[in-house]
Amino acid sequence: MIIPNVMDFDSPPPPLDEYTLSVRADLGAAPDQYLILQPTRIIQRKGIEHAIELTRRLGLPAELIISHAAGDEGSDYEKRIREFAHLLKVTVNFESTIVGEKRGVTPDGRKIYTLGDIYPYADLVTYPSAIEGFGNAFLEAMYYKRPLVVNNYSIYEADIKPKGFQVIEFDGFISEKTIEQACFILTHPEEARKICEHNYKLARRYFSYTMLARRLGLLLADCFGEDV
Repeated sequence: MIIPNVMDFDSPPPPLDEYTLSVRADLGAAPDQYLILQPTRIIQRKGIEHAIELTRRLGLPAELIISHAAGDEGSDYEKRIREFAHLLKVTVNFESTIVGEKRGVTPDGRKIYTLGDIYPYADLVTYPSAIEGFGNAFLEAMYYKRPLVVNNYSIYEADIKPKGFQVIEFDGFISEKTIEQACFILTHPEEARKICEHNYKLARRYFSYTMLARRLGLLLADCFGEDV
């Protein structure tokens, strides 16, 4: 039995509050730009080059936001990402300074936002990882009802994809079909909303706390008997 990562899909995200009204401006997004969110650290297996290429090939006014820093894995890949973005003339904002575990203020007076503050303002979430243990960013995008572009990594293909989620997939490289689907989602917000509602319902069925409690109960009963 597989016990997957879960989120509290029985409790929808709280409504937006006044604190988050400045999110787009603080992330550097112009009013006429689409905000594309890469909600991961800057490490090689995250495949951030694909997110940059996607942003470039959309043919729409868009900027890419990377939410987290490289951490303890060095700066070589970040340097590569910055050079690649410059080569493709893509606006990429590295915003780990103002994205944290909780709200606050930076030493220079800037607001600090949580990822939960930022997700609702993303027009598209990119998750182009080549390798993942499961898929935290996948579940987060489903929870905040954001359309998602995902690489067909092995755990996704085996344990998530068969559930029937509607996402923009690609297999190792950004194809013309990937671009067409992403452009359609960005320019047809009502269709995007329907897809995200569908995904939320599926996530609630398969990746909720209720599902977790049920599976853990079965495992305990199997180990210790039905009286547990």
